[in-house]
Amino acid sequence: MNETENTFLFSWNPIKFSWPELGEQIELLKHGGKVEESWTCASHKKVKPGDRAFVSFVGMDPRGIFASGSISSEPFIGKNRKGNPCYRVLIDFDVLLNPATESILTLDILNMGPMNKQVWTPQSSGISIKPEFVEELELLWEDFLGTRE
Repeated sequence: MNETENTFLFSWNPIKFSWPELGEQIELLKHGGKVEESWTCASHKKVKPGDRAFVSFVGMDPRGIFASGSISSEPFIGKNRKGNPCYRVLIDFDVLLNPATESILTLDILNMGPMNKQVWTPQSSGISIKPEFVEELELLWEDFLGTRE
């Protein structure tokens, strides 16, 4: 990872926001297609294209990380689910799992050891992941994905 990149944690709560095309997008990604989605971003003053993004499943079990990718746009003003203006960014996904049907990297694993000092189920989407946890998270994610295949 480039030294100037930051890593951010976004969240998806299916109770508050449906994602009807998730299954199609997972298949598209598996077959080499591109999946890019707009996401609200609380850290809009820090985020930039090329930064790393992880997405946490919140609101119901299993809670944990189910997607990763990179930021592919500058922050822009869009609308949140209530139609109010908010900052958003585009995430270009490299991994997308379906928490309803597939294993995800759950909170019990994410909260092991010192990584329990990071909020993994943020109230606001698009928060910074503490730099001291980024390398461990990347290794955990890589290991987790490797055991699924």
